[in-house]
Amino acid sequence: MAIPLPETEPLLETPLGGLHRSLGARLVPFAGYAMPVQYPAGILTEHLHTRAQAGLFDVSHMGQAELLGAGAATALERLTPADVEGLQPGRQRYALLTTESGGIFDDFMVANLGSRLFLVVNASRKAEDFARIAAALPAGVRLNPLPDRALLALQGPQAVAAITPLAPELAALRFMDVAEARIGGIPVLASRSGYTGEDGFEISVPAEQAAALAKLLLAQPGVAPIGLGARDSLRLEAGLCLYGSDLDETTSPVEAALTWSIGKRRRMAWDFPGAERVREELANGPRRLRVGIRPDGRQPARGHTPIHAPGGAPIGEITSGGFGPSLNAPMAMGYVTPGHATDGTPLELLVRGKPLASRVAPMPFTPHRYAR
Repeated sequence: MAIPLPETEPLLETPLGGLHRSLGARLVPFAGYAMPVQYPAGILTEHLHTRAQAGLFDVSHMGQAELLGAGAATALERLTPADVEGLQPGRQRYALLTTESGGIFDDFMVANLGSRLFLVVNASRKAEDFARIAAALPAGVRLNPLPDRALLALQGPQAVAAITPLAPELAALRFMDVAEARIGGIPVLASRSGYTGEDGFEISVPAEQAAALAKLLLAQPGVAPIGLGARDSLRLEAGLCLYGSDLDETTSPVEAALTWSIGKRRRMAWDFPGAERVREELANGPRRLRVGIRPDGRQPARGHTPIHAPGGAPIGEITSGGFGPSLNAPMAMGYVTPGHATDGTPLELLVRGKPLASRVAPMPFTPHRYAR
């Protein structure tokens, strides 16, 4: 999970940096921040704890912003194929920023708060995303980045039980609902969503109150701090993409199996960036497809592992891979040619120069447990 950075480049800290150290976290460079990769319990224990009880994640490195002004939804649709105009107040949606050539500039979340849109973008892309969005806005619409806010994620089957005594109104939210509330008197903006496949919440909070909120949540029964290591294995078990690994500007929404994020109305107008490529690939098929992969045995295959047809030519590459603690087995996702993308298709992964028998497998590897 660590992204190597030059030693001369100072690392930023989230508002929870001091709390992480007091909890014994091992901090690593990630997207320009010193982030906790694990706590003393270790990645395996943290992963399984989140699946069984509730985990608290610091994701304050993500970019938060609000889009203000009449016509904000229409303006954002200049950059995304998502149906933003049709997003109802109090609801959130997964969306893509696409390039003119049909690649994925970033993936993000957009919520309709009635008076404004609320955006959460990836940490590694937030500067580029905000510049791109701001440059496309008409008069009367403005982007307001929110660097003075932190972001926490409470995930797992006991997340609702943990938050109910503190903010009972949040327990009534459905999956992808969003609401402003108070948790122990602290003002927050919370959505019923997450990046683990589990039920839970993502909670935006003023930076100066983030540590107090984190301590309050960690004091609830069943809640433990969880680092980036388990966050990565949890999202991979859930079949969720990581930008920069599974998605980038060369990848189209069709190749990435994310066409469900393109609004029905947008497919009729074809007026979003990259629409020509998306339309052509939907009609005639893409050159590659993102699939789930289950290697035989116990050895995991990591990102950039070549994928071959059994005994044959290369047909793709692993983009994310590792060991799934809930599966008790290795798992991966990657891109293969369409003729090798059907579930059950045998593959060979070239791990350390040796072929590893594998097969295409359906995702998610672990069933989602969202509160629908």
